[in-house]
Amino acid sequence: MTSPTLQDSRSPARPSAGAPEPPPRRAGAVTAQLVKIILLSGVTALALFAAPKLYQAGHWAALGVLAAGTGATFWVYLSPRRLAAKYLLPATVLFLAFVVYPVLHIVAVSFTDYGDGHLLTKEQAVRTLVDNSVEAVPDGASYTLTVAADPAGGPLVLLLTDPATGRTEAGTARGLAPAPAGTVTAPDGRVTAAPGLRILTLGQVNGRAQELKELRVPVDGGFVVGQGLSSATTARPTLAYDARADTLTDTRTGTVYRSGGGRFTATDGSGRTLPTGWHRTVGFTNFTAVLTSPAVRGPFLGVLAWTFGFAALSTGASFALGLGLAFTLHHPRLRGQRLYRSLLLLPYAMPAFIGILIWQSMYNRDFGLLNQLLHTRIDWLGDTWSARFAVVLTSLWLGFPNMLLICTGVLQSMPAELNESARIDGAGPWTAFRAVTFPLLLVAASPVLISSFAFNFNNFNAVQLLTGGGPFDGAGGTAGSTDILISYTYRVAFGGQGAQYGFAAALSIFIFLLVGLITLVGFRRTRALEELNA
Repeated sequence: MTSPTLQDSRSPARPSAGAPEPPPRRAGAVTAQLVKIILLSGVTALALFAAPKLYQAGHWAALGVLAAGTGATFWVYLSPRRLAAKYLLPATVLFLAFVVYPVLHIVAVSFTDYGDGHLLTKEQAVRTLVDNSVEAVPDGASYTLTVAADPAGGPLVLLLTDPATGRTEAGTARGLAPAPAGTVTAPDGRVTAAPGLRILTLGQVNGRAQELKELRVPVDGGFVVGQGLSSATTARPTLAYDARADTLTDTRTGTVYRSGGGRFTATDGSGRTLPTGWHRTVGFTNFTAVLTSPAVRGPFLGVLAWTFGFAALSTGASFALGLGLAFTLHHPRLRGQRLYRSLLLLPYAMPAFIGILIWQSMYNRDFGLLNQLLHTRIDWLGDTWSARFAVVLTSLWLGFPNMLLICTGVLQSMPAELNESARIDGAGPWTAFRAVTFPLLLVAASPVLISSFAFNFNNFNAVQLLTGGGPFDGAGGTAGSTDILISYTYRVAFGGQGAQYGFAAALSIFIFLLVGLITLVGFRRTRALEELNA
């Protein structure tokens, strides 16, 4: 039998007659609801804006992702539960948008010949070739042009006045039609008023210049196109596309161009190709070229060795200098620690590319600060080893403030009892540092060292802005003395043959795998170091 003084735990407690009223809803909860409403309204507006455009463009996959994302957002944030999902959803969306999608896009591009001359789809390439072949028809009609539009907004209307007859017609994408009744034409042939239409000013026409360029009024023997802002002429393309045969024919010469290899090539044996091509899937061709191309394979081992050396020297020197300064400034009796640290962190506050350009001017043989201080005329950036020293020194200046911050934080958080115990056991300062302080500091700093090594492995700015990869041997080689993998592949992929984005994407995947392998090994060594010091 249930005691009458106990209340059923399954039913909510009821306030007694004399109990106070529950407190009013907090202002923070109301603010949270307002923020939720604003954010969901923004998501809705974005979805309503993007969905019609994706539908018109036929991007069904993107439209499906948009619908799923919008639905998931409302499902998560309109429920009082799913607290974890409320935090995970934005992070997941940002991760997919800024990490996963770029990686997948690079992988997809690496299997294509996307690059200069192969930037468009085949349909776009055909349309571009045909459009660019448009020429005026000999002895074709010419007109005085006035550009107009519907007052409520709408497509452009070309008011075309024949100088010979003074007759004015209205041209649209459907063809020519008589001008509206009551149209007024000036003596120079320009229309000054047209009932039902709004005559556009020069500024308004310039604002719709692309639309005017693409507008073609079909007529017998071709179409009418604008020439500038005040005249129009009859024109026609000199290339005709046959979709069934997949060929383009030059109507002036009769030359037939057949598609193949991402381009249209003449069938007369001359080897001529039309300038615009299209990108296509080429499988593992780019990856094979990376492994077999003499331009890449020849100096690859030398560039790879210097890349490892540069990354190791830059990271090691920055860590050593940062640790030394942090340990020096950590002395309890040193005055002005905050001032010294603030001054030493100045390189960290300066934009890296500005700092690199300043160092480049300091290395100048004739007017550089280093040669003036040393009273020398050393060509710092013109010799292999001095240029490499300059790159490492500049990277040291850019990187040691970060190591100073990390080491200072670790030293300040390290219990003082450890060093006191070491001194009680008879250890000197150097022994205490080597046996106690440094191993513990190394455990905490190892992830930073690994990330710094990976950063310097791909430190494109330091090399490109300072030396441009040079100096070069003068024998026409593609690799310079200070080139690292990323700057070398940049030159190979975007060199004299134009931009080869597919080839560059394949190269970047190789570099990604190499850096990933190094990082994986580094983190395994870090885990072993943690177990050793546990």
